[in-house]
Amino acid sequence: MLDRSSLGNIGGPKPGGTLRQSRIALVIGTRPEAIKLSPVAHALAAIGERPRLLVTGQHPGLELADHGLAGFDATPLACPGQTDPAVHADLVRSAAKRVLAFHKPDLLIVQGDTSSALGGALAAKELNVPLAHVEAGLRSFDTSQPWPEEENRVTIDRLADLLFAPTTGNAANLRREGTAGLVFVTGNPGIDTLAAIAGPLPAKKRQRWLRPRTMHLLVTCHRREAWGEGLEHVAETLLALAAEGMTIDVMLHPNPTVTQTIWALLGDRSAIRLIAPLSHGAMVKAMRRADLILSDSGGMQEEAPALGVPLLVLRDKTERPEGLMRGAAELVGTDPARILAAVRRLRQDRAELRRMATPAMPYGDGRAAPRIACHCLAFLANRDSNRQSLRA
Repeated sequence: MLDRSSLGNIGGPKPGGTLRQSRIALVIGTRPEAIKLSPVAHALAAIGERPRLLVTGQHPGLELADHGLAGFDATPLACPGQTDPAVHADLVRSAAKRVLAFHKPDLLIVQGDTSSALGGALAAKELNVPLAHVEAGLRSFDTSQPWPEEENRVTIDRLADLLFAPTTGNAANLRREGTAGLVFVTGNPGIDTLAAIAGPLPAKKRQRWLRPRTMHLLVTCHRREAWGEGLEHVAETLLALAAEGMTIDVMLHPNPTVTQTIWALLGDRSAIRLIAPLSHGAMVKAMRRADLILSDSGGMQEEAPALGVPLLVLRDKTERPEGLMRGAAELVGTDPARILAAVRRLRQDRAELRRMATPAMPYGDGRAAPRIACHCLAFLANRDSNRQSLRA
């Protein structure tokens, strides 16, 4: 398990030493990708395979140093996010092809389901560079929820040579689809990063909710399918809950479309605090202070159970059903009546709230990154052996 102080030091260059050409490259374009690939980069460096980072620029202002990645060789692709995700994926594909053709890595790693990940995956396959997919096999089984992420992840999984599935359910999805690549169950490296910030996981069960009429809510909502009517419904719900005496913190998202909408709907309401985007460490602290989280974030669906914080998922479908099955989360969508009923029920039924707050680890044990690194090293060793056999 990594600790936060080690993230900037593992596998660093030795004074006076020289670094050989990186055999592995990682695509990073968004904050979730940086959060989840940071422990992977360090685990690779720790076994002598220090990777090169291809930074797409999808999230403006993303600082590698904030995620312990300042010491790695990084190549900016200069592909800022676009209104049309397909346009962005194509920009990344073109830019990544130029870089990959020059550096010629033996393996490209992408994470998740962003347009950055899709663009990197397409570039790798066009250049015949082996591809590894971290967070493979997640499925909502509905291409519209979330869109375009569901289509992206399915496409990347079809292209990948190595598929690192966080859970056995994710691996079963891949095998059911007849995936051609090698499938490994590793856990999600986002939990590795969470452990580095929060300490040993799962967190200790908290003694909370002694005052039955009080509740502190933490809210995030940014998914594309919630834009428009969905955000309006969430805002309507929060105003009703604030009128009932609940304290509410709404965490704003870096996406300006979402932030402007939230400010327009809730910016003049003193009972609801709108908080500027936080660092990952500060967000984890905010999660731990909350009695209940309302969010459509995939990362929060993974982190909240490990921290022992009950979660209402502001989506109708999720590609992360494990938290639901463990009783740590509940789907409520963005319908005001449905959300209000769930919050009020939990406010009154403290026993159920405590059951949801039982810490659980459905998405990994905090040691996913070393497993991923070892599988990558074995793949490279096998590739080297095959090359030598062909030469003999």
